[in-house]
Amino acid sequence: MNQHPDYLLNKITGPADVKQLTLEEMEQLATEIRQLVVEKDAAIGGHVGPNLGVAEATIAYHYVFNSPVDKIVWDISHQAYGHKMLTGRAQAFLDPDQYQTVTGYTNPQESPHDYYAIGHTGTSVALAIGMAKARDMQGRKENILAFIGDGSMSGGLAFEAFNNAAKLHSNLIIVVNDNQMSIDENQGGLYISLAELRATNGQTPNNPFTAMGLDYKYVADGNDLAAMIAAFEEVKDVDHPVVLHINTLKGKGYQPAIDHQMAFHWHGPFDVATGTSTGAANVEKYADLARQTVAEQIDAGLPVLALNAAIPGAFGLKDFQAKYPGNYDDVGIAEQFSITYATGLAQNGVRPIVFENSTFLQRAYDQLVHDMALNNQPVVLYISNGTITSGSKTHQGGFDIPYLSNIPNVEYLAPTNAEELQAMLKWALQQTDRPVAIRQPGQAVVHGVATQTDYSKIKYAVDAGEKVAILALGGFYELGRAVQTLLTDQLGFKPTLINPLSATTLDEATLTALRTNHTVVVTLEDGEVNGGWGQKVASFYGPTSMRVKNYGAAREFNDSVPMVELKQRYHLTPELIVNDIATLLKD
Repeated sequence: MNQHPDYLLNKITGPADVKQLTLEEMEQLATEIRQLVVEKDAAIGGHVGPNLGVAEATIAYHYVFNSPVDKIVWDISHQAYGHKMLTGRAQAFLDPDQYQTVTGYTNPQESPHDYYAIGHTGTSVALAIGMAKARDMQGRKENILAFIGDGSMSGGLAFEAFNNAAKLHSNLIIVVNDNQMSIDENQGGLYISLAELRATNGQTPNNPFTAMGLDYKYVADGNDLAAMIAAFEEVKDVDHPVVLHINTLKGKGYQPAIDHQMAFHWHGPFDVATGTSTGAANVEKYADLARQTVAEQIDAGLPVLALNAAIPGAFGLKDFQAKYPGNYDDVGIAEQFSITYATGLAQNGVRPIVFENSTFLQRAYDQLVHDMALNNQPVVLYISNGTITSGSKTHQGGFDIPYLSNIPNVEYLAPTNAEELQAMLKWALQQTDRPVAIRQPGQAVVHGVATQTDYSKIKYAVDAGEKVAILALGGFYELGRAVQTLLTDQLGFKPTLINPLSATTLDEATLTALRTNHTVVVTLEDGEVNGGWGQKVASFYGPTSMRVKNYGAAREFNDSVPMVELKQRYHLTPELIVNDIATLLKD
């Protein structure tokens, strides 16, 4: 049910309705947008601060420009909630029953006012240049805007795009949303230049944009609706690339989001009145155990440097930074740099551990291959969210096993429990032979034992049985245990359950030995099957009579598909797996 039937937003069916509003009505609209952002995010989680900060800029854009003829590309697009409200999707914010009907990012399948599915940073200017060039080649005249900021400009793609934007001799408007924040604090020299521009009202000669040959204009208060309308009217139909630098307040209108800007960049469900989380508190996390192990190695004298690419909150690294400031570096949203930087550190005697998110590490693929692995430097990667994902298709976490496990020299370890994770991490930090990645389980913390402490030679941990061998990698080991129990109950024999430890190295001796009293091998992995670990096992058995069934995700992008549905689709429940095994044994 619509919770705000009196809101002006109920009358907005598209940008044409925005153009009919008075300034006072648009200011009311900005207040409504902020209230709805807070209410929806409090209920289901989402990006809070980024959307609160751009309400006026969003309204001004739709008041001045003619969307979807004129086109705007929202960088990361986690700032596009207000845009969605003004382009026919307001009920997805007004009515809690419809909260799940739109995604958290721009989505061309939802609206002609969205042009790309974007959930990663730094893409907007490059995409906009491509759109502008295509427009020019086809003789059209529409405005093309890129809306970049909220830390997006620390990534290499953004720098490349700004460099190429100056080559365009036609309309291109780059809105730099400068809210003085990334996900956490901004990092790097560019942001020093932005601060100087803010301090001088855009007048300092130390201007990185004009240095690259771009026109430049500054708006001191990007949360002033009249000022934003005037600025957009000034640059509309411009015949050359121009940077419109706007100074905004991240979290504007909701004090907890202002006081705790990192926490409210993206926030799970929370109490609107206090801003406190309503989810489970004090839940043990694998990242806590990883930090503990890293700290122990530093205290023991190991020269460790923990690196992070702008997401310290995902690993709880702020407290670590406070205790070990000399052993921590946040490089901003710059995964490419983090890997090559770590390679330089490792080659010169420092033990780098790079905390990365599976979906963001994709940006650094060339550096993983050419810099880290080719030079065989002992960089340690600690990878979170390597798991089959029920969220946005822009943040899929199941691709890391295929993209990492096929790079030479890299050992990709997959712990099944807390003790194993800590043992693997301790070994990885102390060894100097190769790059080692450790995949944090995507499930709740499980305690157990570490079957070995030296992972230079992988020896599978085997709970011996017969007929069927279940090889359950990493966080899927508990699923394997459940399959083992159910199969024993239903089919009357105990299958073998194996912890493979690694997504890269096969224990060929153990795999060969299974042929003596097993006819079926089942592999379970929390990621895409194609190109993954299970297919390596299947390839090993290819010349034999062993029957192999691989379980994991299909080669597809899932967009906010509930996990219960994905488990059914991929047969990732004990019942479905046991039924499949029973069929294989009968054939």
